[in-house]
Amino acid sequence: MAATGSEKQGSKAFYVSTPIYYVNDAPHLGHAYTTVAGDVLTRWHRQRGEKVWYLTGTDEHGQKIMRTAEANGVTPQEWCDKLVEEAWKPLWEHLDIANDDFIRTTQKRHTDRVQEFVQDLYDKGEIYKGGYEGPYCVGCEEYKLPGDLIEAEDGTKLCPIHKKPVEILKEENYFFKLSEYGPKLLEFYEANPGFVQPESARNEVVNFVKQGLQDLSISRSTFDWGIPIPWDDKHVIYVWVDALLNYATAVGYNENPAKFEETFPANVHLVGKDILRFHAVIWPAMLMAQGLPVPGRVAANGWLMVGGEKMSKSNLTGIKPQDLTSHFGVDAYRWYFLRAIAFGSDGSFSWEDFTARYTSELANDYGNLASRVAAMVGKYFGGELPAATADGDAEKAVHEGLAKAVATADAKIGEELDFQGGILAIFDFVKQVNGYITEQEPWKVAKDESEEGRARLATILYTAAESLRAVAVLLNPIMPETSQALWESLGAEASLGALAAQPVQDAGEWGKLPAGTTVTKGAILFPRLEDPKKD
Repeated sequence: MAATGSEKQGSKAFYVSTPIYYVNDAPHLGHAYTTVAGDVLTRWHRQRGEKVWYLTGTDEHGQKIMRTAEANGVTPQEWCDKLVEEAWKPLWEHLDIANDDFIRTTQKRHTDRVQEFVQDLYDKGEIYKGGYEGPYCVGCEEYKLPGDLIEAEDGTKLCPIHKKPVEILKEENYFFKLSEYGPKLLEFYEANPGFVQPESARNEVVNFVKQGLQDLSISRSTFDWGIPIPWDDKHVIYVWVDALLNYATAVGYNENPAKFEETFPANVHLVGKDILRFHAVIWPAMLMAQGLPVPGRVAANGWLMVGGEKMSKSNLTGIKPQDLTSHFGVDAYRWYFLRAIAFGSDGSFSWEDFTARYTSELANDYGNLASRVAAMVGKYFGGELPAATADGDAEKAVHEGLAKAVATADAKIGEELDFQGGILAIFDFVKQVNGYITEQEPWKVAKDESEEGRARLATILYTAAESLRAVAVLLNPIMPETSQALWESLGAEASLGALAAQPVQDAGEWGKLPAGTTVTKGAILFPRLEDPKKD
């Protein structure tokens, strides 16, 4: 989907990336959680009027992909093509993800640049040939330290993430001198305390590096599904080195200097906490070795839990996002996970919790407010928004509440990546407007047909409609479809222009919605839920 919104030209883009997802299977809720978070963040910054670049994509090399393809009787490339075109891209379109690019690590624009990057490091003496033997998890595509492993009842050593036995691999490989970058990384973390978030993740990374880093094996010679080492085609480049470089190759590394200069490095890398070390240790060390700038932030989200276990295909708790969107709708889906779970923390999903929040906050608080206001403007003023004539203390409290909501949401979502805190600020204001209407009782005021009574009624309904105008702007990055419906219902499209062009930071400026606008009661934003089908 193409990005929208006004942009400031000539400045560095606000660049956000998701992990590139491993295409050994179809995407589940965990993948979608990170991608929706990145979409909300980048939509927010677009609606600030900033130049933005949002990157996502797929990681398509490595032993796990090769084995999965073999098990399905196809080549690795055929497997990747099928999954990307039939599962991954359609899901992002379904969830209304406004990514600017989708990188695939089997694309020539990526593979050629990866070879050049690794060749440069080799020529600089940062890579050498050596041997290694150790426990390897194919699921993680990573050598494990013995202390990282857990033990099954029969004594078998297991990967702590996948709960599957590791394999003992012995290879002659090429190594990157990662161990030399420990002091540089620690110095960088000290100077940039916000580089890794949340703080618990930062502490984990710092402690890991303080224990001493081992040189990183950057090639594999026991299989061939990967990018060949340019000076030794008996080896392929380690899939994680290949994957991490997508953040550079996708924005013009060694190919489009102007694009690279205005985009790289990423302002925010969004990652799952299980791949934090790759992004917060290996990636910045590689960039330092190449003399390139380091990302602004690596933000690790927690795990989505179902039945107390991390959601993944390997433990059979994977749930398709479409299972939820078909019941709750896409906008409610986008809203729920960022509302219910503090970004950076683990969180549990349940149908019951989703249903309760949908009914209470979306349908009753927000959707019902929009319906009531439109209905009253229609009933009492023939659908023409009246002008407010005399704001009293009650209205001034609403003005102040909106200003506070805008400032809080902008700081929480746009800067702190506290999506939950930002959404709560917006919905606290929605509750305030509901309370305002309950206290002012416009249905009773309407019975006073005097000039003063009509003026008072006009002020109440204008205050409510103008509040909804601001709410539509603030919720547009989170729930674009329903926000657009509300925007049109308020007549704002005709009077103020496109919703995506409304700056979120200016949403609190009171009085933007002009009197005389035609307000119509559209479809219910969040319809009553039917009972989900039981198998």
